Amino acid sequence: MQHDYEILLMLDPDLSDERQEEIIVRTRELIEQGGGTWVGHDPWGRRRLAYPIDKKNEGIYHLLQFDAEPETVDELTRILKISDGVMRHMATRRIESAHGPGRPGPEPPAPVAAESPAEDAPAAEEPADLEPEYASANTRSQEEEE
Repeated sequence: MQHDYEILLMLDPDLSDERQEEIIVRTRELIEQGGGTWVGHDPWGRRRLAYPIDKKNEGIYHLLQFDAEPETVDELTRILKISDGVMRHMATRRIESAHGPGRPGPEPPAPVAAESPAEDAPAAEEPADLEPEYASANTRSQEEEE
């Protein structure tokens, strides 16, 4: 049974663009040879690392999305572990979302009403004396006030 997966690759920043592309193409070939389906590739680019890895402070990130059997992912992980130029990688099951695969999308724009502004004004007003729901659970600050 095929599952939706994604792999986040962190490649060595010293690699040439040709070598980076070679790693991505090789990964795609392994997925397709294992009976999987390539969904997409999202290059995230060069990012600063939280801590040095192999005396490098940056990495080049690529997010790969695909559908494959678990055995194919195991083989792909084995190959990526021994590949030069791959500093780190992480394979995870992909979760479907409203923004699609990969990073979260931008915030949705506020809905534009076709109605007149006078009709929207009463709905936008909220009584100032109402507390948010989470405020009622805050008993400690109420004790300090007394």
